Amino acid sequence: QVQLVESGGGLVQAGGSLRLSCAASGRTFSSYRMGWFRQAPGKEREFVAGISWSGGRTYYIDSVKGRFTISRDNAKNTADLQMNGLKPEDTAVYYCAATGAPAAWNTSEMDYWGNGTLVTVSS
Repeated sequence: QVQLVESGGGLVQAGGSLRLSCAASGRTFSSYRMGWFRQAPGKEREFVAGISWSGGRTYYIDSVKGRFTISRDNAKNTADLQMNGLKPEDTAVYYCAATGAPAAWNTSEMDYWGNGTLVTVSS
């Protein structure tokens, strides 16, 4: 069992930065690939960024490449999302998720979810 708690959301102007953090409980954190997803009002939840078990591989959707950076610290059981150059279209509730599956970043593949943190980007 893994419990995930996100923090770091808030209101920021376009062009600004935020750093989201996901704190995980449990001793097997390094056994899970970690991902960040987001859900904007009226839209489906979508994958944003993911990181492999060791942190050696990262994955991003095209719209955030070059602006967002995902990282993890297996010693601290944390997975962070640094978001720079924020745009109004980045406004959403951001969720941290964990999966033991070896491939894909579909929402159905994720085993555990946090409750989310709201990011609002004003124009």
